[in-house]
Amino acid sequence: MLELRGIKKDYPAGDSTVHALKGITLAFRDSEFVSILGPSGCGKTTMLNIIGGLDKYTEGDLIINGRSTKEYKSRDWDAYRNYSVGFVFQNYNLIPHQSVLQNVEIALSLSGVPKKERRRRAKQALAAVGLETQIKKKPGEMSGGQMQRVAIARAIVNDPDIVLADEPTGALDSETSTQVMDILKDISKDRLVVMVTHNPELAEKYSTRIVRMLDGEIKSDSAPLTGESVGDAAKDDACADAEMGRAGKRKNKKEKKKEKKKKRNYEKRPSMSFATSFSLSLKNLFTKKGRTALTSFAGSIGIIGIALVYAVSNGTTSYIDAVQEDTLSSYPLTLESKHVDIGTLMTTFMDSAQSKGEHELDAVYQKQAIYDLVNALGTVSEKENDLKSFKKYIEEKRNSDADGTGLKDAVSGIQYTYDMDISVYTKDTDGTVVESDTREMTRSIMAKYFGRNVSSSEEDSASSSAASSGGSGAMSSMFTMGSAASMWNEMLKGDDGKIISPLIEKQYDVIYGRWPASYNEIVLIVDENNEIDDITLYALGLKTEEEIDKIVDAAINKEPVDFEMQSWSFEDICGMDFRVVLNSDCCVYDEASGLYTDLRGTQTGLKYLYDEKGIDLKVTGIIRPSEDAVSAMLTGSIGYTTLLTDYVIENCANSDAVKAQENDPSTDIFTGLPFSATTGSL
Repeated sequence: MLELRGIKKDYPAGDSTVHALKGITLAFRDSEFVSILGPSGCGKTTMLNIIGGLDKYTEGDLIINGRSTKEYKSRDWDAYRNYSVGFVFQNYNLIPHQSVLQNVEIALSLSGVPKKERRRRAKQALAAVGLETQIKKKPGEMSGGQMQRVAIARAIVNDPDIVLADEPTGALDSETSTQVMDILKDISKDRLVVMVTHNPELAEKYSTRIVRMLDGEIKSDSAPLTGESVGDAAKDDACADAEMGRAGKRKNKKEKKKEKKKKRNYEKRPSMSFATSFSLSLKNLFTKKGRTALTSFAGSIGIIGIALVYAVSNGTTSYIDAVQEDTLSSYPLTLESKHVDIGTLMTTFMDSAQSKGEHELDAVYQKQAIYDLVNALGTVSEKENDLKSFKKYIEEKRNSDADGTGLKDAVSGIQYTYDMDISVYTKDTDGTVVESDTREMTRSIMAKYFGRNVSSSEEDSASSSAASSGGSGAMSSMFTMGSAASMWNEMLKGDDGKIISPLIEKQYDVIYGRWPASYNEIVLIVDENNEIDDITLYALGLKTEEEIDKIVDAAINKEPVDFEMQSWSFEDICGMDFRVVLNSDCCVYDEASGLYTDLRGTQTGLKYLYDEKGIDLKVTGIIRPSEDAVSAMLTGSIGYTTLLTDYVIENCANSDAVKAQENDPSTDIFTGLPFSATTGSL
């Protein structure tokens, strides 16, 4: 039994409230045909929606089979709408791309009924409304009356207790309306049918009860249930339940178990299965191909746009980070053990170069600067940095970033260099042992040609001698520049024991061979065109001194020189022979004098050191700056690892010459004379 008790429904409308229902109290029998009449806006449809569970009441209570709905949850309302109520709408609300059979089946699909069972029950419902021969048609191929009958079949297919019809004949002609009303009349024989209509003639003819409404209130009821009638109806329901219980006891256990299982499978599932939902969605997509295509296209534009913006943003950020990393790797922060305070010099000089007196502004006057500058030079101080403590601090911060300084993520790599020159030798094409270092090669060339210019200028006049002095200054500048460059570069090591830093591997491509793996392995560094300058080729022993002299002579005499493009295969380069001679091994003890002698002063001594003391270095690969690298870290032509540096330090520390100098730090082991206070120990 269905009962409304003091139902009120309010709708907010701006600053005011619309009272759609004003305390409706109404009880319905289990099987009757109730027509609700009234003008538009009187609350008929609102009451119908509350009965069907489509809308919630503001006050009062809706009683369903003796149970209050105040405590109903969403799941309870879903079950009520799925299994207890069927809806018939004025506009049919059929799915146009589904067949008649599928439109009726949809109500069972929402209840989770299996396909075979829902097809049987859908055909049975269509037969009840006289459409068993129209099951394959689409709604667009049917008349209005036929579509309304399909809607009725859909409403009763789940065998609901209540059928709610909202203006079911509003869009039909008189003849079709009569057919629809006959069907509803027949349905009301075993269930409750509640119909909202504006047609009093149909209501009088077919309804068993007419309820009239006005302004949200019930004005009349042709067959109301009084309090006693309501009690009798409830009593009848209880008796019926008791009788059903007694009948159930008489059923054998097997039948009861079968019915219980069927009820659990068909009527206790509140929603359709995933497979059914997916199948319906897929069919809907393929049925409306145009809409699906347009929706997909519009969605794709949005997704692509978002992805593009994200990609550009992420790519720009990554590019900026890469540029910063590459640039800082080429121009790293360098801390030296000693520092000359040039800032103090400039500040002192600028402060001292001031006017010494007042004068008129009628001429150009002298301001003393040279005297003050020389005095300022005397104030320049050389400061020493505590690199040992700083190294300890850096290592602690890199290993633990608990204080949030960000040093761990900000530093790409740390390299510790030492004030030592690794002496590397090779043989040129003439078999002469030469030091493989552009600094020494440049120094040798500059000294050689600088000396020639000086000797030739001694016979000139005073003016030409002055010009020669100016020329010697330029040559001295070139000499200084040449001595500042080195072709040997120690490569930055990586963290976690890696020999080569990932930053180096990212900035350079190995075009032949492999990266070094031990202390005596090195790589050759070429530019983006696989080229090396001729002075480096000379230092590598690939060009002779005669070829270099020819080029320099032509440059000095301003004569053209024939440039011949030469090349060497990767195999030839990797087959080159380089040898490291430790500085300590160059010192030989003379028992007669008790002093040490440096064997590097003669070619014979160099050949002996090269053959007997040299440590073989093997070129394992050739690397080139990567095309994606904005800037490259290495500045020389040969790259070696920190393993070689560690090897040199360890072996030099154990040499006899170093130990002898450490035992007597005040005396020069080469001359036997004491060091002056200005030069200090070796």
